[in-house]
Amino acid sequence: MLNPIWATPAHIRTRASREGPWEDKEVLIPDVMDLGTLTELAHLASNAYKLPDDTTWHEEPNWNNTIPIGEDSKGMRGHVFASADNSTIVLAVKGTSPFRSPTTGQDKLNDNLMFSCCCAHSVCPCASRRNMCDTVCLERALAEDSLFYNFGIVSISQSLFPVARSYLRPEFVQQRNIPVPNATVWVVGHSLGGALAALLGATFGTPTVAFSSPGERRAARLLHLPETAPITHVIHTADPVSYGTCATCARLGFSLETRCHLGRVIEFDTARRYGWRKDIRHHPMNIVLDKVLGAGGLWPDVGDSGENATVWRDIPLSRTQEDCVDCSKWTFDQSPALLFQR
Repeated sequence: MLNPIWATPAHIRTRASREGPWEDKEVLIPDVMDLGTLTELAHLASNAYKLPDDTTWHEEPNWNNTIPIGEDSKGMRGHVFASADNSTIVLAVKGTSPFRSPTTGQDKLNDNLMFSCCCAHSVCPCASRRNMCDTVCLERALAEDSLFYNFGIVSISQSLFPVARSYLRPEFVQQRNIPVPNATVWVVGHSLGGALAALLGATFGTPTVAFSSPGERRAARLLHLPETAPITHVIHTADPVSYGTCATCARLGFSLETRCHLGRVIEFDTARRYGWRKDIRHHPMNIVLDKVLGAGGLWPDVGDSGENATVWRDIPLSRTQEDCVDCSKWTFDQSPALLFQR
């Protein structure tokens, strides 16, 4: 039986290229408070790591016309899915792959560029002395063509928004014949893929759902992106990656230090429910699918947990992270980017 995908009409500001004009438009955004819809989008985010013949591929009858992107490169990878009626397409962006994967080196470079306070001290020459960083240098590092974000801009603009094809460089585009280019576009991803999805959503005003991603708000501000897109993050309290506290990642050379996210955040309290501590073993997508979205039962809103919880829900209410601060122990120079710091 085909389960419905629930979506809500909303007026948002979208554009077809990073430099293009903004347009007020009514589009359908995914109903992230519907567990079935959120789980289906999580399946698509999980599939971004795989090929359709993989035994762990999630078959979703609501989505067809699967097209891989970037499968021949060491850069950003994923899939494009079209809904059964061709009215909606979803770009699912792959996150960080395990060691010895063809993309591991570039995954690590992108993680350290976007989610450390100052390029992990090593992948760009921006740290002038201990805990002091040149913000202009950071901005330039994030503008490099090797950054997956820049690949994604071109892929979306030329593949999903053909009006921008004359503006952007075609040599970065891996797939152009994506069906129904005027359909509603959503972006999803997990981990690094979720953060990239959110940055792309911020760039184009595209509805985005990100799972277990590091904090991408600092990177968005260094890129001077607007913060008005309908972006939803799904995280849980036993995953250190989403909170910038992954000590195991640091020992492996991944400096994931940021914790502030764009848009709204749905936070599942797995630490209280399962008695878990923050552990990188709680980060993979199968944990999100099995122990969070597929766990059954109700969840309290974070901050309203335990015996005194007053409301229990299938999905906790989403919240903004207005008071969140990244990299408070660092000092940054007085470049224009600091105008975006709160």
